[in-house]
Amino acid sequence: MKRALLFAPLLLPLPACAATQANDGPSLAKRAIEGRFDVAPPAVVVAPPGPLPTDLAGRLQRWESDGAAGQQAFAAERSATASAVSAAAGAPVASERWVVAQQAISRLTAARAPLTAALADIDRLYLERSVDEQIDGLPDIYALRDRLADLASTQDAVLEALNAQLPGQ
Repeated sequence: MKRALLFAPLLLPLPACAATQANDGPSLAKRAIEGRFDVAPPAVVVAPPGPLPTDLAGRLQRWESDGAAGQQAFAAERSATASAVSAAAGAPVASERWVVAQQAISRLTAARAPLTAALADIDRLYLERSVDEQIDGLPDIYALRDRLADLASTQDAVLEALNAQLPGQ
C-alpha cells in the first residue's frame, strides 16, 4: 500500500503540463523586433585594372622578345641534342657518347636562358605590383607571364624526356 501511495502523484496530471499540451508550445512566428537589424552589407566597388602603365610597356616588349629568342635558340639546339642522346642509348655511363649527350643537354638548357630569365623577371614584377596593390596593367602582365610559362613548361618536358633516355638517369 505504501508503494502505491508513492507512485500516485506521478499518475495525476500536473496543471502546468496540461496547459502546455493544450497550447502546443510557443509560437515560431517572427516578432516585430526581429528583422529590424537585417541590413544588407554595403556593396564594395572595386575598380577594374586600368591599362598598362607606359613605363612597363617597354619592359614587357623586351621580355616577350627575350622569350621568343630563348624559344628559337632552344629549337635550334633541340635536333642536335636529340641525335646525341639517341647515339648514347645503350652506352655505359661516363662513356664518350654519354658525355657528348650530357654536354648537348647542357647546351640545350643554356639556350633557353633568355626565356627563363624573362619569366623570372615578369614573375617578380607581377608579385611586386600585386603586393603594392598596383593593379593597372596586371592582366597584360599576367597574359605575357602565362605565355612564357607555357613555353618553359614545354621545354621542361622536352628536357625531361631527353634526360630519361640517357643511361644512368
